[in-house]
Amino acid sequence: MAWALTQSGFSHTLATTMANVPGGGAGFMAFTIVVFIVLGSVLEGVPRCAACPSVFPIARSMGIHEVHYSMVVILAMGVGLFAPPFGVGFFTACAIGNVDPDEAMARIWPYLGALLIGVILVAAVPWISIGFL
Repeated sequence: MAWALTQSGFSHTLATTMANVPGGGAGFMAFTIVVFIVLGSVLEGVPRCAACPSVFPIARSMGIHEVHYSMVVILAMGVGLFAPPFGVGFFTACAIGNVDPDEAMARIWPYLGALLIGVILVAAVPWISIGFL
């Protein structure tokens, strides 16, 4: 899948789109969260990271620290990992816990809400991720 995404030009198209998002660094960071939640929900680990090398230079050019941006990307992909309807982590957790996904669906939303608040907080306050560097 990573090879297919690379050959299709997806990474380049994504990087071009993200570079042209209005709002400067804040708009770029908000769009990053949305994009990587979707990628984290749909793709496995290695294909998710296929888009990363093309967007890091854009983040750097907007004045976003590399470690801060990395933390936001990883946290957003983590939210996507558990986000229904495709979240692989959600269905894996249900299988391990021997719980019907339909029954667990109501209980995943508060957890995803807390994760999303955490991602937004880390994105909005860079000191959380780079304060001690």
